[in-house]
Amino acid sequence: MRLADTGPDGRLRVDGLARFLQDVATEDSEDAGLDAGATWVARRTSFQLAAGARWPVLGETFELTTWCGGTGAAWAERRTDLTVDGTLQLESAVLWVPLDAAGRPTRISPEFRERFGESCAGRRVSGRVARTSPPAGAATRPWPLRRSDLDVIGHVNNAAVWEAIVELLDASATSASVIHHGPLDAGDAVELASVDGRLWLLVDGDVRVAAEFTTGPTDRSC
Repeated sequence: MRLADTGPDGRLRVDGLARFLQDVATEDSEDAGLDAGATWVARRTSFQLAAGARWPVLGETFELTTWCGGTGAAWAERRTDLTVDGTLQLESAVLWVPLDAAGRPTRISPEFRERFGESCAGRRVSGRVARTSPPAGAATRPWPLRRSDLDVIGHVNNAAVWEAIVELLDASATSASVIHHGPLDAGDAVELASVDGRLWLLVDGDVRVAAEFTTGPTDRSC
């Protein structure tokens, strides 16, 4: 754990976790000999602290173990466990979608299925995600974008979106799920709506991101 991903309480922030999940996914794909320049975007990211678990803290060493949990026609699920001193602390699942050169979703390649077929063991996962809208009375505020939020494809990076959850938390999250319905681009006038552990990022009233989080007991897996 380093300073850049640590909050005032010394614990790993959720946006820092999202960055680690991105990086370990990239490294695993490179280790498998897949195209390092391929573009994948996160459609849904969820995590859950294990029962009785805790967040890693500044200066502590943790380990990430990742594998392909299943595939669909044009998406794949990646599972990642975070352990400290051999003890499971957190489980995550990310639904990734590959893009072609024009930035459109494309089908999972035969090469990918060959490389990760053993770990997913033929398991099929759904690519459907629930769509929600903020209810009447939800608190709203502007959510200005920064150049540092953008990644190599010109969209707000998956991990930067998680900073909206950090903004609303008054304690460490025990679970969270973020769904990307559409991109956030430079120049977008983004509005943050929130109510009761749920949030939405909207552009001209269109929901681009929806998320929910809890700070309660850690008694289930994602």
